[in-house]
Amino acid sequence: MSGKGAPVLSVENCSDLRVAVIAAQWHDKVMDGLVDGALRALGELGIDEPTLLRVPGSFELPVVAKALAERYDAVVALGVIIRGGTPHFEYVCQGVTNGLTQVSIDTGVPIGFGVLTCDTEEQALDRAGIEGSNEDKGHEAVTAAVATATTLRSVSEPWR
Repeated sequence: MSGKGAPVLSVENCSDLRVAVIAAQWHDKVMDGLVDGALRALGELGIDEPTLLRVPGSFELPVVAKALAERYDAVVALGVIIRGGTPHFEYVCQGVTNGLTQVSIDTGVPIGFGVLTCDTEEQALDRAGIEGSNEDKGHEAVTAAVATATTLRSVSEPWR
């Protein structure tokens, strides 16, 4: 299972961070689970007023992430891409991954990667954080983005 070996992140002093979550609209049940996990994680971290935006699909995540990165301390991108019978899967996965990575590098803002790339819908449901799932990738993406934002804040503070 892919979740084995995941770090346990402890994030403190982050309630003042501005965080935006962008979620694709394809695959309602999976996306509802990812969004619920992301919002739950933000609440647990004391971030009570995140921005939540929806976009048509995963391919649209990078351009919206770029716009949001100019105004937020962290952005979380949630989506799901399920393999089909055409090369569409590879193109979309590569485009989304490269796009979100480039946004993060160009802006210096952490982008939480909560985009599931699965062979089947069952695999996606198992990672969506819904009842019976083994993993909660929405929650994990938020925690990683916020932890990275607090790390960036600590290295940008003046050294004493």
